[in-house]
Amino acid sequence: MRNRVPKAQQPERPERARSSAPELSRCPWARDEMSRAYHDVEWGVPVHDDRTLFEFLILEGAQAGLSWDTILRKRRNYRNAFSGFDPVSVARFGARDVARLMSDPGIVRNRLKIASAIANAKAFLAVRDEFESFDNYIWRFVDGRTRHNRWRAMRDVPAHTMESDAMSKDLRAHGFNFVGTTICYAFMQAVGMVNDHLVRCFRRDQIRSGVRDA
Repeated sequence: MRNRVPKAQQPERPERARSSAPELSRCPWARDEMSRAYHDVEWGVPVHDDRTLFEFLILEGAQAGLSWDTILRKRRNYRNAFSGFDPVSVARFGARDVARLMSDPGIVRNRLKIASAIANAKAFLAVRDEFESFDNYIWRFVDGRTRHNRWRAMRDVPAHTMESDAMSKDLRAHGFNFVGTTICYAFMQAVGMVNDHLVRCFRRDQIRSGVRDA
């Protein structure tokens, strides 16, 4: 039997020491463990990888009419269902794939959104060929640099901007759908084209300084 340290000699519990640490100030939408992890590591960080940009294009389109938390919970399932977000593979999806996706409870089973993801994969590849990368194409709408905003409250954050209006119009002209201006602005926030962390949020200045995750 192991010797037990007398209660009077036991060190202070770690929980007690941690309880005095100040809570990080975050954007108010990061309310639970899942959304906080996404907020702290990904949201607003500049993305220049084509596959990740395609992933967010699919996920933001899937979100239309739903909460982002719903999509975050299904994100791993989307990755499996859509071939790891490989646009070449998704562009080849046919009727059997659509039937498979429509029977998959791990994703949003909306036929229009599924068809849109496949059509957008084809448009994505065409744009990539034209501009050498989708990254080259999409970042033109902010002149290749993150816009660091100074919002003090969530009510100040716009649903769309002139840049997202222009992006939506141009994406539609290139054959994309489910790319309305509000979806485009959410995409811009997600991939760091705009830094919309509130001024009191600890991540705003980190991203401005180039710190990729907390």
